Amino acid sequence: MIEIQKVLITDHVHPVLMEGLERLGYQVQYSPEITLEEVRGIIESFEGIVVNTKTRMDEGMLRRGTRLKFIARLGSGLDIIDLETAAELGIQVLRSPEGNANAVAEHVLGMILALNHKIMQGDRGLRQFIWDREKNRGKELENSTVGIIGFGHTGSKLAEKLKGLNVKIWVYDKYRQQITTQFPFVEEKEFEEILKGADYISFHVPLTLETKYMLRRETLEMCKPGVCIINSSRGKVVHLMDLLEAMDMGKVRGACLDVFENEKPDQMTVAEKKMYRNLYRRENVILTPHIAGWTVESKQKIAEVLLKKIERIKNKDRD
Repeated sequence: MIEIQKVLITDHVHPVLMEGLERLGYQVQYSPEITLEEVRGIIESFEGIVVNTKTRMDEGMLRRGTRLKFIARLGSGLDIIDLETAAELGIQVLRSPEGNANAVAEHVLGMILALNHKIMQGDRGLRQFIWDREKNRGKELENSTVGIIGFGHTGSKLAEKLKGLNVKIWVYDKYRQQITTQFPFVEEKEFEEILKGADYISFHVPLTLETKYMLRRETLEMCKPGVCIINSSRGKVVHLMDLLEAMDMGKVRGACLDVFENEKPDQMTVAEKKMYRNLYRRENVILTPHIAGWTVESKQKIAEVLLKKIERIKNKDRD
């Protein structure tokens, strides 16, 4: 008797993933509203699990999943998964940064242009019948220097978007060599060089012990006066309170933030709410709720990327 293998999907996905998994012979349980505790109660029945940020695969969860062969991450960040325990247990961890890299790059460019050209500020004023062209005079991106920290799927996509805008593109990636061979239109720099010379600094790194608070008081002090900070990677890559202080001092001209240290408003402390109110009242920031990679197209691309990777695992098991 052939044992049916089951996959649990814990968040909203494009139907192409479910249909593909069923074609591969998996029995799929699609539970996008499932809670973390509910997952804990049933995880031992599944060979695979598809997760997004709300489902943390910590050591306890992984050890309960005694049949798990793979974890498929909708997106790129792996900070929600205990990678050491997964490796110890032989559970393969799949992710899909290829699926939303273009979406993130477009979003970042849009945020920079919206900030520079005061699009949000002008929109808010006009809705109140305030016609003030001079107050909303913008700033062009051309002839400036954009620093990209982390040059994986999203960082390189952003560079491609910037290529035709007549800007200098400086990149730093500790773990990638000979970048200019594939991307001759960028310049490789050290992190400190980008801090000191870039007009815009965009972060595209995973959250690790090495990158946590990569931008904080000490590194902000090294930045070129009037710099603009962009973060669409993980909230804790940037120390928000230090960033606010740097903005108050005039060191930082503006910020474009899609990710935050605490992304659950209902769980914020009194001190956190005060800090975020301080951020939200500012005109020189563009803020979005972690949606840079959240497009109609990326939803399908992510599903297709994960399906191909899961299929490779399935085929390997058959060999």
